[in-house]
Amino acid sequence: MLRRRTFLAGLAALGAAGCSTGEAAPALTGALPTAAPPPDTKLTISIRSTLIQLEQSGELTKLPFKVPDWPNIQAGPDVIQAFRANSVDLATNAGIPPIQAKANRFDARIVAVGQREKPLYTFAGAPGLALNDLKDLRGKKIAFSQGQAQGVVVLRTLKELGLKNTDVELVGLTSNQFLTALQAQQVDVAVLAEPVLTKYLGQYPDAKSLAMNAVDLLTILWAPVSVLNDPAKLAAVRAFIPFWARGQVWAYENPDKWVDAYYVKDQNVTKADGDRIVKATPELVFPANWDRAIRWEQETVDLLADGGFVPSFKADELFDRRFEHIAAEAVDAEYRSST
Repeated sequence: MLRRRTFLAGLAALGAAGCSTGEAAPALTGALPTAAPPPDTKLTISIRSTLIQLEQSGELTKLPFKVPDWPNIQAGPDVIQAFRANSVDLATNAGIPPIQAKANRFDARIVAVGQREKPLYTFAGAPGLALNDLKDLRGKKIAFSQGQAQGVVVLRTLKELGLKNTDVELVGLTSNQFLTALQAQQVDVAVLAEPVLTKYLGQYPDAKSLAMNAVDLLTILWAPVSVLNDPAKLAAVRAFIPFWARGQVWAYENPDKWVDAYYVKDQNVTKADGDRIVKATPELVFPANWDRAIRWEQETVDLLADGGFVPSFKADELFDRRFEHIAAEAVDAEYRSST
């Protein structure tokens, strides 16, 4: 089992900066700018899917600031490293990386929120492993990343089954190591998302997958406080959020173009698999009120704290509510959520 000292050792390896987890994070104050950012403003954005959406929709050239780079950094721990190195200004993740950043004493804030109401991940078994029911997880070696959504859905599933963390063996990895660990049978089970899941099952016909009930509700945009304290970059972040939300909507409303541009040409899956993935992926909706998102994030903090992975703290410290309505106001009513 992964214990708190293992988690804190990993945090120490990343270094320490910003606010302590034992203290309330200072609130960011002052009204958001309403004017466009200065034209020479630069914002490095690590959201590859949005880049492709904006390219395909023709919106990319309309950004009112410069994006010198769109690095393809996705895993939460890697994003935190990039934030620390000042090589990324804005990124998208699930709700867990901001919790890890807070535990790691790095000061960042959530500036936009999307919600998915259905499970996004799937349990995948090593080749040849009998995996027919969630109860089969007992006693298995499960790939586990406490700093990523893939780890939280494991903890939520264990809680759902009435299992303790000691009823399985949690093998500490980052999500980009899960596939290799499964292939090498270093773990019995790992949580995979598309399109990695489809590629894996296609490569190993004797591997089984198992649907989960745990929902990873939040998809967020977040940025270091140092970025939000820069007036020009703050204006650029505010200006980008509607582009991000509308990019998601464009993908929903243009599934054939999205499958071809992203899944086929960028992710190298077949059109048939891309079509299936898009149909099975729950839509992201944008809440005009973040109360539910904060409650969800608090549940996640409490779950991790109960397992000894992070100190307890108030999840509302992670959110910059000055941005609360921006994403929802950028899309049509059918893509908004009232809660």
